[in-house]
Amino acid sequence: MKPLLRQLAYFVAVGGAASATHWLTTVVCIAAFDVLPYLANFFGWSVAVLVSFCGHYFLTFRYQTKSLGPAIRRFFTVSLGGFVINELAFVYLLDSSGIAYYWLLAIILVAVAVLTFVLSRYWAFQHRS
Repeated sequence: MKPLLRQLAYFVAVGGAASATHWLTTVVCIAAFDVLPYLANFFGWSVAVLVSFCGHYFLTFRYQTKSLGPAIRRFFTVSLGGFVINELAFVYLLDSSGIAYYWLLAIILVAVAVLTFVLSRYWAFQHRS
């Protein structure tokens, strides 16, 4: 398999695991603990960012990464930016669309994943400081 295709496959697998973690944590917070959806989304992201970083650092981008420190800072920046877009879209669409929160969140997570791949591949996990 070509390196970019392999990397993309790993990205999809790790991203799928992180997205599932994000989604499940959010839904459980809302359904079981009656947490407001906006706050539950933050909790979901907080757990998923750990799954995502570990998977991408040790699997997806392992050959591109020179050191842990810059990768953590850059990845957190990318992830936080993605979360801000996610949360703004979630808040706006939750109040205006009538789509159930669990479907809405799933749609938003997929949309933000594309941006995350590009920024992770070409910036967050680059070995250049």
